[in-house]
Amino acid sequence: MSTQAQGEQGPDTALSRRHLLQLGAAGLALTTGARALGQVVAPADLAKASLRVASYKGGWITLLKAASLANTPYQIEWKEFNSGVQHIEAINAGALDLGSGSEIPAVFAARTPGRVRVVAVSKGDLNNQAVFAQKDSSIRTIADLKGKRVGYVRATTTHYFLHRMLAEVGLSLNDVQLVSLSPSDGLSAFARGDLDAWAIYGYNGQLARTRYGARAIKTSKGYLSGNFLVYGNADSWSDPVRRAALADLLQRVQQATAWSVAHAVDWAKAQSAETRVPLDALLAIFQNRSHDDRIQAITDADIQSHQNVADVFASIGVLDAPVKVAPLWDKRFNTALAVQG
Repeated sequence: MSTQAQGEQGPDTALSRRHLLQLGAAGLALTTGARALGQVVAPADLAKASLRVASYKGGWITLLKAASLANTPYQIEWKEFNSGVQHIEAINAGALDLGSGSEIPAVFAARTPGRVRVVAVSKGDLNNQAVFAQKDSSIRTIADLKGKRVGYVRATTTHYFLHRMLAEVGLSLNDVQLVSLSPSDGLSAFARGDLDAWAIYGYNGQLARTRYGARAIKTSKGYLSGNFLVYGNADSWSDPVRRAALADLLQRVQQATAWSVAHAVDWAKAQSAETRVPLDALLAIFQNRSHDDRIQAITDADIQSHQNVADVFASIGVLDAPVKVAPLWDKRFNTALAVQG
């Protein structure tokens, strides 16, 4: 989750909004969200709404609970999925109203028209996506990867930033021995010494550091946008009540994300309890972050960033043909996300 921050909220703003919500002013948030969408929704009507929302383990549902923002006046059916691909598949099947994932799954979704739309952007850390080498390895730079066994996760951000890093030093993916593995299998392979280097994201990279002494030879800063996309179901906002509930939920996630930055230890404890990732590993990720997380409205630069990813994947054969991603993007919730507490 880019470093091009726009409209970032300060801690005082985020905390004052949270305080209002905790004091029973959820109706205020709903009213501002509804007005931002040009509609008026009665609280009694909103109570009848029900959303189906995807979360990763230790994701949105854990975040909202930790920030005391999970008590919504509408119903939420939470569904846990492990990848953005699954979120998009469920949305296109009509089984979800809201999900999230990196730019990559939405690149593939752009090939075939469906229900999925991008409705917001989460700007996240770039230092937790990196290329790691074994602690005793002679590998010190990306150029040193030539001929080496390099783990990655195919058709993900790791595929993208590894390609870009190699191209920068005159190499291609064909110049290394690529090993496509899931994140958990990659961690096991790295621990056994089956990989010389590993391009990975999230918790697993930090675990490789803390457990096995992995060295980050290059982070994804400058190679990835850091955009983590919020996916919506285009059928879901045809109903004004559900549309207002979606706007409110996006605002809650936005405010909970600001809370997590101001309360890093509390947030790390909540994540650790849910994911079983050691607390010190989560705190290390936070302390080493490239910038603070935030949820924000869509910009034209975000859309262009997504198109750049699609163009690169088409150029290296990950996509079988060029695609245009702009039709996936929908700015209808931009005003709601710009509402300040």
